[in-house]
Amino acid sequence: MKGEYSYEPVSRKSLVIYSSLTGNTKKVAEAVQSVIPNCDIFPIDNLPENIDEYYFISVGYWVDRGLPDAKSKKLIRSLKNMNIALFGTLGAYPDSPHAKGCIRDSETMLKTAEKNNNVLGSFLCLGKIDPKLMDYMGKFMGETHPLTPERKARLMEAQTHPDNNDLENAKAVFKGFAERLGL
Repeated sequence: MKGEYSYEPVSRKSLVIYSSLTGNTKKVAEAVQSVIPNCDIFPIDNLPENIDEYYFISVGYWVDRGLPDAKSKKLIRSLKNMNIALFGTLGAYPDSPHAKGCIRDSETMLKTAEKNNNVLGSFLCLGKIDPKLMDYMGKFMGETHPLTPERKARLMEAQTHPDNNDLENAKAVFKGFAERLGL
């Protein structure tokens, strides 16, 4: 990890990388970038050539079956020796067992001994679901994840997120991470 035991870049640049299907995670990424000093932002399909030059990396993803989307998962699994925080959007409540499992499993990808990452934490918030996925869920999820009235209400509520409160919460969390790193 960059810092006390290894070479630390003089610039202490930060990077926000995000994957966004419906624009939700992009909104959160922009909010995160706004509170981190000296911070670049890139969509996951347009990464900078050398992410190793960054002191702090924030990776944003949309949740797909309890984990980061495929592109984000591949990136997360590749990161080593970094100061990292994660953020994401999902159709479940961020304090639900599903969301807590997503955070745990996502952070676990970064925390193995050979990765040597300093994982500062994660932030999740509700986000609207791709209409194609909503149709799929209604037609094919059946008994696995039935579209109960409660579930339908939550999915409809998710359509209004991330809202300003979510973005302000993301800013507060990531401002705290930046301060912990002395940025």
